[in-house]
Amino acid sequence: MSEEVQEKLAFEEKILKAKELLEKLNNPEITLQNSIEVYKSGIKELEEAQKLLDEAKLIFTTKEKN
Repeated sequence: MSEEVQEKLAFEEKILKAKELLEKLNNPEITLQNSIEVYKSGIKELEEAQKLLDEAKLIFTTKEKN
């Protein structure tokens, strides 16, 4: 599997994980402590997804210049 395909899968997995965490936050029975932990996990997943996007953008920008 190419590196680009692996990065795409990793990105999609992180977005799916963030969506799952958002669903947990929407549960009215979630405790405050648990919601804080879920929120932090969601932010981490989204930050990692953003990093993958930034890396992909850099690769495409570099290829366009060459």
